[in-house]
Amino acid sequence: MNTRQFIDESVGPLSLSASFNNDNTCFAVGLDSGFCVFKTDPCELTVSRDFNAGIGLVTMLGQSKYLAIIGGGRQPKFPQNKLVIWDDAKQKAAITLEFRTSVLGVRLSKSHIVVALLNSVHVFAFSIPPRKLSVFETTDNPAGLVCLGEKLLAFPGRSPGQVQLVELETGNVSIIPAHANPLRTMTLSLDGELLATASFQGTMIRVYSTSNCTKIAEVRRGVDPALIYSIAISPSNTRFAVTSDKLTLHVFQLPPTRNGLQRSQLASVPKEEGPTSKWGFLAKIPGLPGFLSDIYSSATAHFEVGNEAPSGPAQIPPLGNSLGAPTKGIIGWPDDTTILVIGSGRDARWEKFVLHEDDDGKLYCTRTGWKRYLGGG
Repeated sequence: MNTRQFIDESVGPLSLSASFNNDNTCFAVGLDSGFCVFKTDPCELTVSRDFNAGIGLVTMLGQSKYLAIIGGGRQPKFPQNKLVIWDDAKQKAAITLEFRTSVLGVRLSKSHIVVALLNSVHVFAFSIPPRKLSVFETTDNPAGLVCLGEKLLAFPGRSPGQVQLVELETGNVSIIPAHANPLRTMTLSLDGELLATASFQGTMIRVYSTSNCTKIAEVRRGVDPALIYSIAISPSNTRFAVTSDKLTLHVFQLPPTRNGLQRSQLASVPKEEGPTSKWGFLAKIPGLPGFLSDIYSSATAHFEVGNEAPSGPAQIPPLGNSLGAPTKGIIGWPDDTTILVIGSGRDARWEKFVLHEDDDGKLYCTRTGWKRYLGGG
């Protein structure tokens, strides 16, 4: 089975997936002819490899020479059940791992290789040869959701809507009942202290402290269901951003530590004492619908997806796999005031947004640049 279905018959390069590296300084793109790597800001091509065959998914290890690649497209370089750790300095495969079923997601660190299959997550030591450390069962995970930090691993639990948190050093497992519906996307903060999740319902985003699994924030993206493309937390853990098939980038504030309260304690603080509700005084009127008192985004902006935006919740997994259309709306934070959004396809785009406050402290999100990174814009 191909990692990516063919999109159309037009002439020109086709990107099958796009993903940021660990610190959002680069992003890697799987092509129908190989892969390439771009510097994020400014958007500049740094590496291009032509295999004359498709790479459906490519994941970078920081700014190192190692990348995880999986075949895809009409003429895949590798079968979908094979993961190759590519040494770009030597331009050859350093590690090859084969599985009984398709590889749907991959994460790399200096010490670990983590592979998501439909119903399991496999953890290996990053060594030559690799050493298998553990296997965890999951509920159906067609999007290949898995997050890897220095100390923690997060992925779907055995029941829909659950998250499993694993301490890499001890192997201890915690379960977070994050949503009633199956998980659509999830992310760990750069320091691993926070976990943000969204379900296929796509209306509520929840943020948890990984130290004790306490919910520290619950915000509303909107009232209507939406397909969440991506969630990303800012480097300082003060904000996070969300994109969806509504083609809107939402930016939310995270509760700060104040008056001696830690983040995990803020979950018990009444909403009117926490981040500002969109509806102001309406939040205090009894008997009104609950969504009127929910916390909404502090700033929004429109982002572009081109002509290949899919419809339907099963068609655009965040990492890219056999379920179809190219990835869109993937978020990266180079710093606390800059947000980058990338997508794949033939109309593959890079967009830059900057956050700024007015004199009254109101937050704005403004697009300051964009580029068709495969050429033509």
